[in-house]
Amino acid sequence: MLVVVIGSGIVGSSAAYECAKAGAEVVVLEAERIAGGTSAVSFAWTNATTKRPRPYFDLNVAGMRAHLELKRDFGAAPWFTQTGSFDWRTVPESMDDYFENFRQMKEWGYGVEWIDKKLVAEMEPDIDIAAIGDCPVSYYPEEGWVDPVLYSAWLLRAAKERWGAKVRVNARVTEIETEGGRVRAVRTADGERYAADAVVNCTGGWSSQRLGDAQGIPLSSTIGVLAFTPPVALTLRSQLHADDLDIRPDGAGRIMIHKVSVDLTFKKPQPLSPAGDEAKTLLEAAGKVLPSLRAAGVEAIRTTVRPFPEDGYTCAGAMPDVAGHYMAVTHSGVTIGPQLGRVVADEVVRGKTHDEMETFRPQRFFQASAKRAAAAHA
Repeated sequence: MLVVVIGSGIVGSSAAYECAKAGAEVVVLEAERIAGGTSAVSFAWTNATTKRPRPYFDLNVAGMRAHLELKRDFGAAPWFTQTGSFDWRTVPESMDDYFENFRQMKEWGYGVEWIDKKLVAEMEPDIDIAAIGDCPVSYYPEEGWVDPVLYSAWLLRAAKERWGAKVRVNARVTEIETEGGRVRAVRTADGERYAADAVVNCTGGWSSQRLGDAQGIPLSSTIGVLAFTPPVALTLRSQLHADDLDIRPDGAGRIMIHKVSVDLTFKKPQPLSPAGDEAKTLLEAAGKVLPSLRAAGVEAIRTTVRPFPEDGYTCAGAMPDVAGHYMAVTHSGVTIGPQLGRVVADEVVRGKTHDEMETFRPQRFFQASAKRAAAAHA
């Protein structure tokens, strides 16, 4: 079976790895560089907290479990860190949701517990406990993060070395060729043609684009902004989540900073200055929690498109218009990537349907469009 995977980020590399493992002849077509899109600018937090409704929560838990199983598959996982997360709120109006989420996660069996601030200080002495105040702190011991570019590199290397997969960079797909309503080939901007029995579309924030006869899905993507400090003499190991602020180590002493309110000021990705207002806002917020950052400055600040299917949930499954065209797009790619790769391999290569994925099929968007069209006509 010939499978073409479009996109080499964390979802595309997962799909390529698992499809090659399942016995398919796999070609990965990447428009630019490996994992150079959203995967390269991601907070990359593996988690299932706040993920509702229950099928979405279960999918994210399965993704967290798949990361551990993938680690066993490789014998080591230099791309994966699992050191837990601390979470607290200081804004009164957010407390009800915070406590309700704790209750719901506990009820669903997710790993979460209340933790004493004295223990927080012992585990992460760089934190200024005064910044937490009297607020309760929850701790998620099973959460972690991924280095998505490293992840993609290792999985694609294994797919090539173990099962002969091919990877083409600077190969922007412009058309999915069809015949009789089925996928037959993929064409790239440079004129190359790749025969295909199936195409797995893992283009993330670009998955709304029509590719020849194959249509995309509707998106409501947002912009993400991340700041990175230079190396700082901290011993921080865990992630920190406080109100709309997210902080974690990013290797070699660097700290990654994200703040939702900064994201919301952008409508499209754009170059930002490490000396700009956005960088100052992020560093100031992080410095209240980690005082050692106050004099560090920002080394880099980046923006990206965060792919959200129109209703906010993962989209994975056969597209209804063209047989052999499979869509795999999600905002939760870092968490569910390895699980989604297995689902794709089962459904595309092995012919095994995952009933638990029915909530996430692309068909839901086209049914909704048909209903809107009928209502407008009436």
